[in-house]
Amino acid sequence: MVSPPMVEPGQLKRAMIDSTAGAIAGCVSRTVTSPLDVIKIRFQVQLEPITSWALVQRSLSGPSKYTGMVQATKDIFREEGLPGFWRGNVPALLMVMPYTAIQFTVLHRMKTYAAGSSKTEAHIQLNPYLSYISGALAGCAATVGSYPFDLLRTILASQGEPKIYPSMRSAFIDIFQTRGFRGLYAGLSPTLVEIVPYAGLQFGTYDTFRRWTMSWNHRHYPNSEATNRKDGLSSFQLLLCGLAAGTCAKLVCHPLDVVKKRFQIGGLQRHPRYGARVEQDAYRNMIDALRRIMKSEGTAGLYKGIIPSTVKAAPAGAVTFLAFDTISDWLLSISS
Repeated sequence: MVSPPMVEPGQLKRAMIDSTAGAIAGCVSRTVTSPLDVIKIRFQVQLEPITSWALVQRSLSGPSKYTGMVQATKDIFREEGLPGFWRGNVPALLMVMPYTAIQFTVLHRMKTYAAGSSKTEAHIQLNPYLSYISGALAGCAATVGSYPFDLLRTILASQGEPKIYPSMRSAFIDIFQTRGFRGLYAGLSPTLVEIVPYAGLQFGTYDTFRRWTMSWNHRHYPNSEATNRKDGLSSFQLLLCGLAAGTCAKLVCHPLDVVKKRFQIGGLQRHPRYGARVEQDAYRNMIDALRRIMKSEGTAGLYKGIIPSTVKAAPAGAVTFLAFDTISDWLLSISS
């Protein structure tokens, strides 16, 4: 018979610390990596092929607004200025605060239940499979709780100049009038399918890399006092663990992210200079979307934006985990 987790003092305080640290970490990470996210979204919602991929898939041809990271960066800067790289950052921050707060809070609760203790040391030594499951469930809970802001973020970040939607409010009204309340959750299904392996991989691999790094430290520096962290890891090592975790998760789950973006902007207005728009009934469901994208755009269509996405995933994961661990340790120290 499995014994229930130990009830330890300070659980409410720990939940508040996790929520606060998670929200701040998410905001910092999202703001730092926003330019890469904007470029990624522009590629993902572009139906026309990216030139470098079209050379590989010879059957694909046609004019494209964006054809590469450098070209896209120059175009966005020339046409929209520096603020263009932070387009949609307000709804992104409104999304990331509840998302990361819910995610890290649920993650801690799941790990506490699985490990039978709320202590960090017990969580680090948790079975890898339980770490993956905890991360996946935390990601699902956070996604449902913050999804409308994610939708608004995609819509605002995907538009260039001239703007179709001058503000978050105008985008919200148009979505509601065009699609109804359900439109605020367009693309939720592929998002949840994506978030299970993505969050599971991200948190599971992060814990795995932390364990490996701790073992490496113990073997090579058994008597080192170079760090004052309880888990014996330096900030740089935490940064590397977060970087590796974010990269692994993004490489596996990118095609579902492309499908999600197509559902999010389906049927909404799009300026002609940015190419054809995604029609509202373009895809019946997630499987149909994957099939149609592959048929019309080739396998490369499922990996549009993979370069900026991968480049972004590494620092985003690294900054998020480093900021969360640093802030949570600081909050624990001042509240003890």
